[in-house]
Amino acid sequence: MATDLAVADLERWVREFARTITAQRELLTELDSAIGDADHGTNMHRGASAVVAALDAAPPAGTAALLKQVGMTLVSTVGGASGPLYGTLFLRMAGAVGEGTLDGAGFARALRAGLDGVAARGKAERGDKTMLDALIPACDALDGALTAGGPFGEALVTAAAAARDGRDATIPLLARKGRASYLGERSIGHQDPGATSTALLLDAAVTALAGTRD
Repeated sequence: MATDLAVADLERWVREFARTITAQRELLTELDSAIGDADHGTNMHRGASAVVAALDAAPPAGTAALLKQVGMTLVSTVGGASGPLYGTLFLRMAGAVGEGTLDGAGFARALRAGLDGVAARGKAERGDKTMLDALIPACDALDGALTAGGPFGEALVTAAAAARDGRDATIPLLARKGRASYLGERSIGHQDPGATSTALLLDAAVTALAGTRD
């Protein structure tokens, strides 16, 4: 049976992401204290809390409307570079989906559209020590697994593993974008906080969506 992701499934994903951000906010802040402004955890927690509050107040009826609401909320509440970048991710996803259900390929296309938006907004690429170092391999792994005919849930697990590997691969990198780039070689040896929160986004997708119908 084809994967059938409805608005309730995507809402469950967003809420799980918010939960993990809250649970890991101290780690995110600790990572950011080494190479950034020490506010990634605080900023992302504020945005995640606002997203949940908005969903509680007025849950959208369609998938595109939900993703758009999440994106707009993140843009307006998350400080630093993370708000525009994560906001763009969800807004571009919203533009790539309709208001009905999604199949696995549709979700992968939407996530890829979000990736393209983040890359354009941040003017970054893989290897710059940013969230793209987790998001690009995740999208590539998701596309590859689905193209090979694997079930959506297993494809998500593969994508999340690729995101975590990409996160870990930022440790030896020299930062070329963002606040961390100001540190030059001192940025080497530190895990990127943006790649870390992106890996949490994919982990949340596994928790919330991998058990959906395949």
